[in-house]
Amino acid sequence: MTTATPVGSSSTTHEPLIQGLGLFSATSIVVGSMIGSGIFIVSADIARVTGSPALLIGAWLVTAVMTIIGALSYAELAAMMPRAGGQYVYLREALGPMWGFLFGWTLFLVIQTGTIAAVGVAFGKFLGVFFPTVSSTHWLLRIGHVPALQLGPVTLGNMDLGINTANLAGILITILLTAVNIFGVRLGALVQNIFTTAKTLALLALVLFGVALGRNHAAIGANFSHGHFFAGAGLHTLHPLAGAGGSVMLVGIVTMLAVVQTGSLFSADAWNNVTYTAGEVRNPSRNLPLSLILGTGIVLALYLLSNFVYLFALPLAGDPHGATVFARGIQYAGEDRVATAVLEQIFHSAGAYLMAGAILISTFGCANGLILAGSRVYYAMSQDGLFFRATGRLHPRYKTPVASLVIQAIWTCFLCISGSYGQLLDYIICAELVFYILTIVSLFVLRIRRPDAVRPYRALGYPVLPALYIVLAATICFTLLRYKPQYTWPGLFLVLLGVPVYLFWSRSAARSEAVASSLPPVHN
Repeated sequence: MTTATPVGSSSTTHEPLIQGLGLFSATSIVVGSMIGSGIFIVSADIARVTGSPALLIGAWLVTAVMTIIGALSYAELAAMMPRAGGQYVYLREALGPMWGFLFGWTLFLVIQTGTIAAVGVAFGKFLGVFFPTVSSTHWLLRIGHVPALQLGPVTLGNMDLGINTANLAGILITILLTAVNIFGVRLGALVQNIFTTAKTLALLALVLFGVALGRNHAAIGANFSHGHFFAGAGLHTLHPLAGAGGSVMLVGIVTMLAVVQTGSLFSADAWNNVTYTAGEVRNPSRNLPLSLILGTGIVLALYLLSNFVYLFALPLAGDPHGATVFARGIQYAGEDRVATAVLEQIFHSAGAYLMAGAILISTFGCANGLILAGSRVYYAMSQDGLFFRATGRLHPRYKTPVASLVIQAIWTCFLCISGSYGQLLDYIICAELVFYILTIVSLFVLRIRRPDAVRPYRALGYPVLPALYIVLAATICFTLLRYKPQYTWPGLFLVLLGVPVYLFWSRSAARSEAVASSLPPVHN
């Protein structure tokens, strides 16, 4: 069987990464990267947009179906090509090196680093519950303010530049966890295992306490009795949807569920991060598929149960000016912190501290998983001559991609200081979905081009389930293009900016290879 030779690759055998990740550690990366702070917050926004308990659960069911199908499909690719870089490698091998590069470019520029920045600053904000001096309004160095710039439906700028105590906390944990991961994949995995176990138990505790102690008969009556659960969920029901420029449109249930995926689908994102570390997973043909399936299954079950707990404890509909947690409901929970509101119902004022502690554990573990995994993509790109050469080297003792980790940390810290990570993540949602679609398409392409390739695991439900994923994801993309252009065009533009960068790097790599091949061999 012949395989495509990536741009800039050579016959040189590179120093191998250490296979220090077993099944538990690989599953911890899946679980730990998925669970951040989103599950504790985004249900409030979904509830406001849908106005229906059934559609709140429906949004998370769509997320669960898509994520499980995605994991089942990626599992085949991961077992077939267990190499560092994961998704970058699949796109490169199936669609060509440019598509792999555009994914890696977008990952570095926004997806991975922006998410690390967002998770780090969220850590700082919840640290402020215990230490009020840690706040996004407590400035240590204020550089200036970037005014808002309106480009059609898109608003750019309107951000404060500088260091406050909240983003400083994000910067510090980025530096700390980068240092931890420099000292070996086993140390990084140990941190991941500890914090993933703690955060999973914390989310499980939220579910158990919510079911045992948080059930409120008034909330259950408002959400489930007398047909209230399915209110507003009819196929012919029209829902108001705020569009660009403040316009309001009436849309059906399919459009509504597609639009709210910007919250739920990306609260369950980053499950693919374990594929980036494939070169360090022991027995990858077995452990990668298992970790993807186990990890996504555990998280999505907890996510669905958590949303039922929210509906057991609080009415979906609420008053934004309500004097109590119950009166504000899920829709208007303070700062959208629905999980905190549920624990306040059970433990009163102590609930806020319990939830803040759980989110600190969750965000710390999430940041570690993202930092560990993301650096392996830039390492793989460098091996192909498509990223800074230094990022392709390993530490002589710890066998970790030190330069890749450091460059990732530097850009993440810049995003923290600029305050731009929030806007960038909003803009990149559709582009990230496009890369998921292209990776599932790669499954079909490789089945045709390489029918005889060894596949230790074959995607369950192929070709129906992968095709269903493509249809669902494409529907969400087209819906966002139509109704939420501010979330689509800027991200696609950022991806396209990578094309000239790819051409520059690929030509530089080709010149370097030509020079190297023209030199006489060195004899000892």
